[in-house]
Amino acid sequence: MKHNHNHDNAPSPGPQLVPVRFEFNHPTAITVCVAGTFNHWQPEAKTLYSDGVGHWWKETALAPGTYEYCLVVDGQWLPDPLARESVPNPFGGRNSILKVATSPEAAHLADAETFPLKNNRKTKKP
Repeated sequence: MKHNHNHDNAPSPGPQLVPVRFEFNHPTAITVCVAGTFNHWQPEAKTLYSDGVGHWWKETALAPGTYEYCLVVDGQWLPDPLARESVPNPFGGRNSILKVATSPEAAHLADAETFPLKNNRKTKKP
């Protein structure tokens, strides 16, 4: 019996994950976590690492999409000060918005659409 080596019918592996890095600076924080729609608002699922002098970071991979999240600093839920967008949450605070593009090139294009172009050319007056 011959095997069909045509794998066109194989299920796709799912959405491509995109690397994401969370960063936060707080000189006296003991623990910093990130909680959001990507981890069912469970801060213990994504604890940030410290360099020992107040800089915290976490690298992870997420599927493309738009997510809401907060930083949890020593138990206090805070919006990310580096986030470009935020929305009100049902608890009277704000959730940060994270938009994960399908690729670094798409993220660069999204940034280009967000920021105005600077015209450094000087025009000559007639």
